[in-house]
Amino acid sequence: MREHVINTASRLVLLVPMLWATCILAVEKGDAAPAFVLPALESSASISLSDYKGKVVYLDFWASWCGPCRFSLPLLGELRDELKEQGFEVVAVDVDEDPEDGRRFLQKYPVSYPVASDPTGLYASDYELIGMPSSFLIDRQGVVRDVHQGFKKEDMIKIKEQVLLLLAEGE
Repeated sequence: MREHVINTASRLVLLVPMLWATCILAVEKGDAAPAFVLPALESSASISLSDYKGKVVYLDFWASWCGPCRFSLPLLGELRDELKEQGFEVVAVDVDEDPEDGRRFLQKYPVSYPVASDPTGLYASDYELIGMPSSFLIDRQGVVRDVHQGFKKEDMIKIKEQVLLLLAEGE
């Protein structure tokens, strides 16, 4: 029994610094958004975050198996359509290992904004996602101004308010 307690304590001593390091490395408010260039999910084009510099961007990581994504993707599309002319863009990144799963999802829940594919999770790991969907609100200078984990329909009120504030900063 004593040996078990010692082993457990030793593991905790090793685990706590690793967890702390993970928290420090995660993308947070005030960080520069990590750049990426990914293939578009539904075409042969590439999508680069740098293409949207000067715009307010809602970067949304999602997957076909994500229940809340059925609601978030279309609602984000409505917000994007409403505010696009003011300099707002939604960029989605599908993290499904099989891009075909993401394509099937978009047939059921179509969107009008750019959707990239990150089947290896290489770029998603730069953002250290902890749930689906995970989203990052990025200002015109490429700085993360807010982080959203998960999604409920009522989240759209706060998201729209935050986007409008960032759009107003650029006027």
